[in-house]
Amino acid sequence: MKEVTLKTIEQNDNVCMYSICFKGNGISEYEKFLIAFKDNATYNRDFNFILLALAKIIDKGVLERFFRIEGNMNDDVYALAIDSRQLRLYCIRVSDQILIIGNGGIKDKRTYEEIPQLHGYVMDLQAFDKALKEAQKSGTIKIEKNVITNIESATFII
Repeated sequence: MKEVTLKTIEQNDNVCMYSICFKGNGISEYEKFLIAFKDNATYNRDFNFILLALAKIIDKGVLERFFRIEGNMNDDVYALAIDSRQLRLYCIRVSDQILIIGNGGIKDKRTYEEIPQLHGYVMDLQAFDKALKEAQKSGTIKIEKNVITNIESATFII
């Protein structure tokens, strides 16, 4: 069992992006991804495509066309649908205005399940997606337009 909070990454009138943050870790999963790949020459092109895709999402909204389904039919886990050869960034698409960004990495096998690190990132997001839906049902949090209310004080157990 892990304790998770959400950290706001970007917010404007149209979109709010959050990232999951594990207890005891000051940086979010998205920030870990940025640190891991920002100076990596091998994956620089893919990394820049991911940043460009996120900029488009901030501008246009968290639209389905920007994503590819990665989890299963019962969750909202996606990867950014970019022309990336190997780099993946996993997310939860909550709505057309809310995105929760997880971590990602190099996908050099046919499926993410074959890569323990990526499989772990997707499993964490699936567990968080479930916890978020339960918190929404119980009224602990509410999703209103482009924000999740009471999220600053919410801690989730996954």
